[in-house]
Amino acid sequence: MKAVVLIPARIGSTRFPAKMLAKIKGEALICRTWRAAVDTGLFADVIVVTDSDEIQQEVERTGGKVLRSKIEHDSGTDRIAEVAEGLDADVVINIQGDEPFIKKEPLEKLLRLFDDKDVVAASLVQETKDSEVVSNPNKVKVLLGRDMNAIYFSRSPVPYKRDESIDQIYYIHIGIYAFRKQALIKFASWKPSPHEVVEKLECNRFIDYGMPIKMAVTDHVSIAVDTPDDIIAAENYIDRMNKK
Repeated sequence: MKAVVLIPARIGSTRFPAKMLAKIKGEALICRTWRAAVDTGLFADVIVVTDSDEIQQEVERTGGKVLRSKIEHDSGTDRIAEVAEGLDADVVINIQGDEPFIKKEPLEKLLRLFDDKDVVAASLVQETKDSEVVSNPNKVKVLLGRDMNAIYFSRSPVPYKRDESIDQIYYIHIGIYAFRKQALIKFASWKPSPHEVVEKLECNRFIDYGMPIKMAVTDHVSIAVDTPDDIIAAENYIDRMNKK
């Protein structure tokens, strides 16, 4: 099985303009994410897909590979689908550009899901009971079925815990998706779906159109960079890791 990583990276961002070029310990966020994916050694290729001259120049300056996409896309998944058809790959992994600390172990777990020929799309979650995380709209919650297929992705705390005595585990989405190549191309052929639009979460397009997304639970601690404050958290994380 030949697996390729595509990292969508646009220059515009409502919450954090030019986020992909924000420096973490002197290195651009997008470059840290590209390097983390390469360092796993799992993939035939790791490519940044961008609409931006600035991002392209920054990535290529550090030795990375870039493909250009159109400026306007409804989601990062639509952006990578634009270039996926021309790739020699069985499985395409979409790693969000704001995931600079992704590790080998969760990506291996994600790839193993495709040993089942019926799996066409997959992603990862981590468990939490932290009420602050659960209430944060930037931390996407996932409802899972007994078959470990996703039921719904939401920025709201789902399921709603009416009885506070219930010891509820919530599943937080990690910004990594994997697709069989043809499933990714099919995704891009669909119009944005109602739940995708209202939540601003592209994963709901799969569910709205009836394509299952198999989920796996990982212990990987994800520090996604959604806001400028997350840059500080990322640098503090690096400092803690360097002291070990």
